[in-house]
Amino acid sequence: MAAPKKVCIIGSGNWGSAIAKIVGVNTAALEKFDTTVNMWVFEEMVSGRKLTEIINTEHENVKYLPGHKLPTNVVAIPDVLDSAADADILVFVIPHQFISKLCDTLKGKIKKDAIGISLIKGVDEGPDGLKLISDIIREKLGINMSVLMGANIANEVADEKFCETTIGCKNKEQGALLKELMQTPNFRITVVEEADVVEICGALKNVVAVGAGFCDGLGFGDNTKAAVIRLGLMEMIAFAKLFCKAGPVSSATFLESCGVADLITTCYGGRNRKVAEAFARTGKSIEELEKEMLNGQKLQGPQTSAEVNRILSLKKIVDKFPLFNAVYQICYKGHPVTEFISCLQNHPEHM
Repeated sequence: MAAPKKVCIIGSGNWGSAIAKIVGVNTAALEKFDTTVNMWVFEEMVSGRKLTEIINTEHENVKYLPGHKLPTNVVAIPDVLDSAADADILVFVIPHQFISKLCDTLKGKIKKDAIGISLIKGVDEGPDGLKLISDIIREKLGINMSVLMGANIANEVADEKFCETTIGCKNKEQGALLKELMQTPNFRITVVEEADVVEICGALKNVVAVGAGFCDGLGFGDNTKAAVIRLGLMEMIAFAKLFCKAGPVSSATFLESCGVADLITTCYGGRNRKVAEAFARTGKSIEELEKEMLNGQKLQGPQTSAEVNRILSLKKIVDKFPLFNAVYQICYKGHPVTEFISCLQNHPEHM
């Protein structure tokens, strides 16, 4: 029998801790996985104590997922090299702006035949325009990468409320292994091969959610938000068709949890919508609101809108994506938030 596979979770925020809860339970129950799960925790002090010490003694991430016990086989480790050294499966779940530096630290220090799965929602700018986060990890670490994206608000997953998610994986065997590691009766996984489309959905829906939050802050109703969701989805599909190099993009993937379901839940719940609503109501900057409202968590939507804007500008097609562009202009260029409605009124879909 093959040696049990050792799992390391790289990241321990709200979503990382929710996933650690699932992975801890599954690895303890299934013989093909090593029962100890290492979780890399960025060390910080909470009420005068180290966060790793709190997690390892009280089995709770009191800062990012309070009120939820983590399985006792999940071990918090403050050094990322120590946590990842022996891992066969690396689960990446940190804010996307930190991934490049983290991979530079790990380069050459992990198992050659390890596999990775990214739960990170965001895109980066590459020499040809778009760079997927999984591509950055794959290129820097030389490992096979899959992605997991879906309508998964972390606290609800931790509460074991029923939800679905999507794994994008080009290798059927690895897809089946990752599904086994992460699926539970209340966290149902579909595996699809279009990994790049799954990942693009996960990044772009946060931009649309910022637009939905603007509508809430301006006092527009559910009809307007439905229009934002539909027009946002159209721009997501158009963007994926332009930038996915792996082959034709099928509409079916957008009907998975990573597509329309994640878009809906993020536009009604989620931190991007919440902060964007406060932005429209208060006139405070995104940075100020992030500090005030998110307890150290990072916002992905505005930053992704800036990366998307640079990518579209390179291709000189910004005007084909008015919703994405409006979010960027409002967040970073001082355009009034009321402008968002004119982007909906004058959308090319209505011309």
